[in-house]
Amino acid sequence: MTPMRFASAAVAAATLCVAVAAPLQAQAPATSTSSAPRLRARELGIAPGVFAPGPLNAITDVAGVKVGQVTVDDGSRVHTGITAILPHPGNAYLSRVPAAVYIGNAFGKLVGTTQLRELGELETPILLTCTLCVWKAADAMTEWMLAQPGMERIRSINPVVGETNDGGLNDIRSRPITAEQVQRALDSASDGAVEEGSVGAGRGTVAFGWKGGIGTSSRKLPVSLGGHTLGVLVQTNYGGILQMDGAPVGRELGQYAYKNETSTERGDGSVMIIVATDAPLSDRNLERLAARAMLGIGRTGSSASNGSGDYVVAFSTAAEVRRAWDARRHTTTELSNEESSALFEAAIEATEEAAYNSMLKATPVRSNGRTVEPLPIDKVKEILAKYRPR
Repeated sequence: MTPMRFASAAVAAATLCVAVAAPLQAQAPATSTSSAPRLRARELGIAPGVFAPGPLNAITDVAGVKVGQVTVDDGSRVHTGITAILPHPGNAYLSRVPAAVYIGNAFGKLVGTTQLRELGELETPILLTCTLCVWKAADAMTEWMLAQPGMERIRSINPVVGETNDGGLNDIRSRPITAEQVQRALDSASDGAVEEGSVGAGRGTVAFGWKGGIGTSSRKLPVSLGGHTLGVLVQTNYGGILQMDGAPVGRELGQYAYKNETSTERGDGSVMIIVATDAPLSDRNLERLAARAMLGIGRTGSSASNGSGDYVVAFSTAAEVRRAWDARRHTTTELSNEESSALFEAAIEATEEAAYNSMLKATPVRSNGRTVEPLPIDKVKEILAKYRPR
């Protein structure tokens, strides 16, 4: 995939020796940021859609889902990390959840895709990291899984690891993550508030030319529509023509793809999107749900350009669709096709808001004498006010 960045949630930054720093691919915006505090979208009055968020407005509003993050940052050339999403508190291999993958544009390295699509189930947590670290992360998670209780007879594991390319801010060629850092992200995962912005796998990412990162949001459907919860987590490292709440923020700030005839900016980059829900969906309808998340990314101004790796992994935590690894039959009660429509809308809304949160909560990252700034909050407020109906 093309560039993305993550930062850590509750772990101190690691100090590393690095070898080669990749050139910065995204230019720092011409408009510098103010000292305004970093805010989530709803604190700016941006509340996409019609459904209300859950208590945390995060993927962890889906009961049982946990997120762990480790930021890997040497203060100079290494700016990357690991973000881990655990589908439930138990052993993901022994108690599998139905899952699906939707590919918006396949310029990326999503490890574990073929088996996930074939069987329609997830048997490990999901990891996000940088492009050249996916195989190291997959190997480290495999070791972690094999060491879990009850895994003594297991001889095959399908780790799922996604990425975006943070080589603009990170010495990606040094492949700086370690097995210990991956396992720390898995062990530290919690079901509380999720840190957003320049943390974990989002430490070195760039979105629309500004600092990208990790973002999350959720939706709680009304009882009349099933009362289910849906949550989204994104790793933003993509581009295009940024709009927020319908306002043309990118054009107003003078930074966007295809700005003029000589512009080389095409909106390349990547985004990883993880969708979790407690609605009892089959893997077939989870794929349909995952496809809607790309509509949310489209609302932010992405065109899913040629150089962008855009992937969605969706899973259901509902007990009635859970699958035991050695069971021969599964008796499930799944939502009907008709009952899925409200969840489709929730996925679009939560994805759009999560992307905004990833940028609005981001902080500056400096690498090799250059700094990628986050969105200027004060100017975003002015643009939103300008384009909102009076």
